[in-house]
This record gives sequence, C-alpha cells and structure tokens, in this order.
Amino acid sequence: MPWLVLDEEGGAVEPIRRFLIDFVARDNRPGSVRSYAFDLLRWWRWLRVVQVEWDRATSAEVRDFVLWLRVTTKPRSSARTLSAATAGTTNTITKKPYLDDLYKPRTIRHSNAVLRSFYEFWIESGSGPLVNPVPLARSARRRPHAHHNPLDSYGGEGRLRYNPKVPRRRPRQMPDERWNELFAALRSNRDRAILALGISNAARASELLGVRGVDVDWGDQLVRVERKGSQAEQWLPSSPESFIWLRLYQSEGPPLDPQAPLWWTLRRRDHGAGLAYQPMNYEALRAVFRRANALLGTNWSMHDLRHTAALRMSRDKRLSLRDVQTILGHANLSTTADVYLVEEVEQVIARVQEYLADREERAKHPVPTAVATGYEASDLAVLFGGGQA
Repeated sequence: MPWLVLDEEGGAVEPIRRFLIDFVARDNRPGSVRSYAFDLLRWWRWLRVVQVEWDRATSAEVRDFVLWLRVTTKPRSSARTLSAATAGTTNTITKKPYLDDLYKPRTIRHSNAVLRSFYEFWIESGSGPLVNPVPLARSARRRPHAHHNPLDSYGGEGRLRYNPKVPRRRPRQMPDERWNELFAALRSNRDRAILALGISNAARASELLGVRGVDVDWGDQLVRVERKGSQAEQWLPSSPESFIWLRLYQSEGPPLDPQAPLWWTLRRRDHGAGLAYQPMNYEALRAVFRRANALLGTNWSMHDLRHTAALRMSRDKRLSLRDVQTILGHANLSTTADVYLVEEVEQVIARVQEYLADREERAKHPVPTAVATGYEASDLAVLFGGGQA
C-alpha cells in the first residue's frame, strides 16, 4: 500500500485500509491513492469531532461537512511568509489569481465523490450502512441508465446533492512577450530545455519529469511520455529549439544513461550514500517557477505552458481538432472542444471596439438610401416614418 490512514495509536484505520486495497487493485496510481487517503483522513477527523461512527453517518453529517469546508481554512505545516501579502489576490500581469487557504469548489466536489465511492464499496460488501450518506441530487434519483441507447456512451449517474457549483475558467494563452520574459529569467539550460519542451508539445509536468534517456528520439525530434490518466506511452513531436537546449543541458549535466531519468538536480546532495545527483521531482520544478516569478512579479506555472501550446495548435488552420486531441492526450474530443475552442478575450474586445467605432462614424455620416423605381420618395417617407408629412 503506497498510502495508509493512521489512527491516534499509530495503527491503520481498517475500513479505509480495506477500501484503499480495493482501490489499488483497480489499477489506480499512487498519486490517486494519496489523494483519496487525504480526503478520507479529513472525513475521519470530522466524524471524531461530531462523535459519529463512520457506518452511522447520514446525509446530515455530509451536509454539515460540506458547509464546514466552505468556510474553514486549510491546515498548514508552516505559516505563510512572502506569500501572505498576495494570497487570494489577482496578479496584475498574468491576470491569474493567487491561491489562498480556502477549500475550492473542485476540492469539495472531489471529496464528495471519494466519500460516495467509499460508502458504495462497503454497501456492496454488505458490511456498511444500508443507504449511502452522500446522496444524488433529487432530480438524479431515478435509476441510472434506465433508458440507455446502446449506440451512445455511458454518462455520469447524476450530480451529487451537496456539490458546489464550479465557475468555468477559460484557458489563457501566454503572450509571446511574456513567454520571452519567462524564458530569459531561467538560470540553467536544464530549465530552458524542459520549459521549451512543455510549450512545444503541451505535455504535463508529471509526464515530462518521467522521461528517461531512452524516451528521446533525436533523429525525428520526438519525446515519449506516459500519459497521466491512461498510463499509455505516446510519442510527442517537439520543436527543434527545445532539442538544442536539451543537448546543451546534457553536455553540462551527468552522463546520459538511457534507462535513467532525463532530468537531474543541478547540485549533488547527500541522502546517506554520499554526494550524488538526484532525479528532478515536481517540487524542484516548482522551485524553478518560484525563482522566475519572484524576478518578474508573475505567477506562471507549468500548466500555463500546456494551455498556451494547446491554444496555439487549436487556432492553427493546418491542424485539425483531432490532431490537437491526440497531442493533448484527451480521451474524448468533446473535452478538447469545450476547453480550447474559445475566442481570445482580447481579440473579441478589439473587434467589438472596432464595431462600436464604425457604428458611431456611420451615424455621423449617414448614407442616403436610393428610392426604388416607380415610388415617390415623399410617399415612402410617410409610410416608413422617414420624414414629415
């Protein structure tokens, strides 16, 4: 088991442990196990506070739990320092909000989904409550897929009753000048190589960090990644510029091992076996962005590069939407269309401003309308109110 939830005595919480064993057996990744374990830990602590046994919980406890999540703050291992001044505000350069210490609607919805899955597992085993305490919305309480068309794919069973609404955010493309500023703020060829790859092939951070030496095809300029959701291997084309930076990084770093990770720390560290280079992890990549953002006064992240690459490709007439879906690794074409087939806000505003300016100009200089042959202009003026009778 990659993750377990422990009680006050240091022993594993048995109901959660058995659920996570089944969750791992369904071929879920360790990161998903960690996420489910933390959600169940939060729920277990809530039940201890309200003094309700886990198999006696009702929808009332779930309702109060959701209400509490909406107003409470996340526990932190250490107090905020520099980020205390910007938490919850919006960056004036990137137009992106800074994270605060509140639980977001997506977090609450994920927590509800985890709890419903947990109780479904115990109801099916016959050892849990008779009714799932995480109910569906009243409009979705009919039997799921009762009139399903065999030609259509199966959809969700319906919205959970206490799920908060999630505001839809449109992905924003990083302007070219901002990308140039971010790239110039990087300190090493390793950082330049990984960001150049990210903005050219739209790979996720975890996918790029998992690349090994054998996953780089120098001749065809391809990089093989393992997709986050399906865990399928896929070759992604990358820009020639990214391979130039990758070659410069390899000439400076440790010797290339085809079976070893491609990305390593720039400094050697001692973890008990002497000084040695360590594989680069997600926290080290976040540190790269923290240094650059502190210099530029921005809050860019690796996912912004994915959005930028996806929007660039979706607006290029030489690429179809199916091409973009394949590169992004989306299972459904509708996901790509719903997220990335959007108009740039700045372009829409510019077109509307041009329309308003032309409208005012036309009002100042109206174009005389020619009268059709066989009609008197005075008669038409009386009929349509264009003049005085």
